[in-house]
Amino acid sequence: MALKLFDKLSQNFIELLNDKDDYNIIIEVQNKEKSFIAHSNILKYRSSYFRRELENIQPNENNIKTITVSSISAQIFEIILKYIYGGMVNLENVETKIIFDLMLAANQFQLEELSNELETHLIDTKASWLKTHFPLVYRTIFSINNFEKLENCCNDFIIKHPNLIFDSDDFTSLPESSLVSLLKRDDLQMKEVKIWDYVIKWGISQNSTLPTNLGEWSNENFLTLKTTLQQCLSYIRYFHLSVDEVLDSIKPYRKILDEQLWDEINQHLLSPERPVESIVLPARIVLATELPFRAEESKDPFSTIISEVHAAEISTWIDRKITKYTNTPYKFELILRGSRDGFAPQKFWDICHGHARVVIVAKVKGTNEILGGYNPLEWDNSNIKDLWIETKDSFIFSLKNGNIRNSILSRIKDTRYAVRNICKIDQNKFGPYFGQDFYIQSLNSNNLTLDDDCYCRHIDGYYYKKPIRASSDYFSIVDYEVFKIVRKSYLPILL
Repeated sequence: MALKLFDKLSQNFIELLNDKDDYNIIIEVQNKEKSFIAHSNILKYRSSYFRRELENIQPNENNIKTITVSSISAQIFEIILKYIYGGMVNLENVETKIIFDLMLAANQFQLEELSNELETHLIDTKASWLKTHFPLVYRTIFSINNFEKLENCCNDFIIKHPNLIFDSDDFTSLPESSLVSLLKRDDLQMKEVKIWDYVIKWGISQNSTLPTNLGEWSNENFLTLKTTLQQCLSYIRYFHLSVDEVLDSIKPYRKILDEQLWDEINQHLLSPERPVESIVLPARIVLATELPFRAEESKDPFSTIISEVHAAEISTWIDRKITKYTNTPYKFELILRGSRDGFAPQKFWDICHGHARVVIVAKVKGTNEILGGYNPLEWDNSNIKDLWIETKDSFIFSLKNGNIRNSILSRIKDTRYAVRNICKIDQNKFGPYFGQDFYIQSLNSNNLTLDDDCYCRHIDGYYYKKPIRASSDYFSIVDYEVFKIVRKSYLPILL
């Protein structure tokens, strides 16, 4: 029988970390703005990364070695160092983004046990955050190429909703390994000719010197594109394309294909039963039973406050487009409606906790005004103290409505004070809070419609760029709604 008494051992090693005597390592992080002390024997036996680093560093006259880690924040490194010494990480009340960054740092320092545990934790408990921040997660893990469980999780999601990646603004910055992993999938839910078109688009974007006009391309230009796409071309299902698709999409770029393959594609179109020497990949599998059918549009309006035109305008601001959308690319999924769920401020924190990419709209009592705000980050009701969260993408607004001639958009100017997560003890009074410039609250009656306590600064804002209201600061509301903004999923067109 073996007695495993690790708690006291862990505690003693944490005490060693905090002991200022006998250290022989200094680790500088965050552009050398902060430093930590450590002990070489512990670092090199816990991490092969530090073992290699220490072998290549000469000590100073006091026999102390200095390691510089520029890519890790002090907050993350402090957690890493405590894990190295004590074997423990406390994730309670830690933001999901910090957990994600911690996983990346654990991978960098080759702390496999911690990296694997955090990867599993994110998949099992933070699925909503992973979906909300999908482009960031997807590109990051495939650029590192060391998170198999997350890669599979993301790919399982993408094959059903490929537009999330292929139609994104930064599709062309996708790492090659990520693109190839998608092309390999037999169940990628996209028409094959569209896959080809996106592959060509991606390949051209990697070579800025290629002429814009295809008619001006030289043989060398085609060779450049072929070289760029050499890992991708073998996963296109050429023998499942129609005649028109081959003529319209493949033929203009036939010089990037091997001559034998091009000849056999044409042969197959003329005589499908005749055998070919090229590898014939199977047609992609249609996941008909797993993809939802397009539901009949509901006859009920999605909102009692804003219109589809308003939603399109707000979507334009979210995407920072200059030309206003005529149809929104987002679904406005109703999370909370005061007249349905209640007007107590606590309702907001109970219902909206954990939701990110949220639009709030409020109808002002006694006027025709519609005021609102957008928070791209998660609302969090778990704070013991008020916590300002930083983002450059939040904004507040008023909407054109009746005698309100023009909508007004006001973006954040002091990103440190974009949105305020109210502490638990005050959530019975304060609802959503945007800087010191727009917030919804009820200080006395616990009902947002009864007090004139809601606030919208009508002169130059403290933290947002311009006022969104022309008259007095305080008001009460008739109703308010909270929407989660989700990019629309389009049913793929399949062969």
